[in-house]
Amino acid sequence: MALVTLCRNLCHLCDFRLHGALSALKSRSASHTHKAVREHLRWSILAPPPTTSCIQSHHTCCEHFCSENSTEPQPIGQPESPQMQDWDGFEQNTEHMDKMFHRKLNSFTSSEEVLSFVGTLETLSDTRAAGALQRIWEVEKKDDTGRLPRGVLEDRVFKSLCFQFIRQSPGLTNTGLVTALQALTLLHVDPQSSLFENLVAECHNRLQKGVLEVHDLCVLGQSLIKLQGPSRMLLELIIGQLQGEELDRFSPEDIVALYRIFQACPEKVDQHQPFLNKINSFSLSIVPSLSPKAISQVLSVLVALDQTHALPLVIKLGKYVVRHIPRFTGEELGSVLEAFIYFGYNDRFFTKALEHHIDTLSLTPNPEVVSRITQYCSRKRILSEPILNAAAESFVCQSEKFSPSQISDLIEPFGKLNYLPPNAPAFFRKLENMIFTHFHDFPPKKLLRILHSCSLIERHPVNFMAKIFSPYFLQQLQGTESYLDRLSLAQLTQLFLTSILECPFYKGPRLLPKYQVKSFLTPCCSLETPMDFQLYKSVMTGLIDLLGARQYFASKVFTPYCYTIDVEIKLDAEGFVLPCTADEDIHKRVALCVDGPRRFCFNSSNLLGKEAIKQRHLRLLGYEVVQVSFHLFLFSLKGTKCSANPADQASYT
Repeated sequence: MALVTLCRNLCHLCDFRLHGALSALKSRSASHTHKAVREHLRWSILAPPPTTSCIQSHHTCCEHFCSENSTEPQPIGQPESPQMQDWDGFEQNTEHMDKMFHRKLNSFTSSEEVLSFVGTLETLSDTRAAGALQRIWEVEKKDDTGRLPRGVLEDRVFKSLCFQFIRQSPGLTNTGLVTALQALTLLHVDPQSSLFENLVAECHNRLQKGVLEVHDLCVLGQSLIKLQGPSRMLLELIIGQLQGEELDRFSPEDIVALYRIFQACPEKVDQHQPFLNKINSFSLSIVPSLSPKAISQVLSVLVALDQTHALPLVIKLGKYVVRHIPRFTGEELGSVLEAFIYFGYNDRFFTKALEHHIDTLSLTPNPEVVSRITQYCSRKRILSEPILNAAAESFVCQSEKFSPSQISDLIEPFGKLNYLPPNAPAFFRKLENMIFTHFHDFPPKKLLRILHSCSLIERHPVNFMAKIFSPYFLQQLQGTESYLDRLSLAQLTQLFLTSILECPFYKGPRLLPKYQVKSFLTPCCSLETPMDFQLYKSVMTGLIDLLGARQYFASKVFTPYCYTIDVEIKLDAEGFVLPCTADEDIHKRVALCVDGPRRFCFNSSNLLGKEAIKQRHLRLLGYEVVQVSFHLFLFSLKGTKCSANPADQASYT
């Protein structure tokens, strides 16, 4: 009785093939069956789950065997025999064998070892065959862009694996089918081959029947993302089916896959935004379970889909990014930084972790990561000396690896943050050599931004001024547009003003008047930071109390030199204050720079580069510059009033 039940159980198991076990059952008594099959399970971890056709044939054999022995099944409700009780955990044993198989695969470090191992097996299930293909990809991948070597593609065992999926695609299990497609996609097998056509067609068939589980749908979606042709239609079917599932059934990996599927169908985001909102809310609970790669992928998708309302998710992801910084690859860290820039996220703990990370790897980050890190500091106005010093050192050591765009992203933060690295001589010497050597390789606007950034920190590009003021360069700068953009004109004008005020030895071409702007303070693309209104109100109150009347100072004074002065005070030869409307007897002009927090680096007393150059130029133009900082307020209201009458007014010093 137990023998019959055991045989039927074996025949109906989806993860077990009766390879050699049937003859053992015929030749041995029921008392030896348990031991024989247990040994078979232990050593035949490679025995595959059968395809549909194999299951049917083995079932027929088992029925014939049962009739030969004239054995009837045990009635339901009767006590189970000891042999049947021993086989209650058969499926768990099969799962254990799968784990052992994959553990063995993971111990191999080359595709030759994997193929040699697979070649010794008599049978192989579809899921394990797909696992073997995935392991081949893992050991052969080169930055996830290369193809398999010809020796692997022409290997007999490899071809047999692929042929197995062509021959048995209708009989593959759902998991085996989608895993095989995923593995072959990763291996860069030709998507136009008959192998892919069979697998994709079978996936389409099962999608329409709605028989794929959540995980299988997510795996299939990730594979189709890399394919062309029918993949977009299949992705829409997958999204439609996943919408009807409860998110609690999704694993963290499935949620990441779902995000990537939406990223591949950006035109469907508006249509499925309510579902995406549910995913964003649910994802808050799985953030602790995400790997560094998964965190990077989710942040990239949130940027690509413009999920600006998902800030709670971004903030929580940012907190866990701090823990994983040493584990991010360069590409992943670049994606994280791009997302933080996009969403305006800033965390001092992240900055500290980033400082420690780049300090320990100052020479190893690739140029793209270095430029992204400095760009992040620039956007958030973070003056981080460890980061900027490491970036400058990296550029000096491997400047030839930086593209013109990466050089621009690297140099601009130094100008914006008004910071000179300790290796400034070597740093700017390398930069000058790069520009001289590859001048025509730089996009004109990128080159202009680089040179303008250098002038902000008093590293004036005198050797290139003649070229950038030439009609040829200006024509290139304009490109196919009918006019130059406002920011480029403002940068050219400030460079021209720099050549006059700070480089009197420059005798080259001048910038034509038609390319010069009238003011650096504009609603957009401004080279000046607007005055902080709250700080200005405090300063104005103090000035009225100090000078005796509002008429003795002027606000937002436009100068002929393109700059706008926050507050201007006019003095005569004896140092007395004149009314702001006076045009005669002006001996000195005092420019009060009302510097609010937006004019400084974040949490720092270091002025931004554009404010530092403005104050330098105003001094060179004859103004006496007085800085009124928001954190070092210079005016005291302790009680001394100044009269507007010169007879009883104190001298201004």
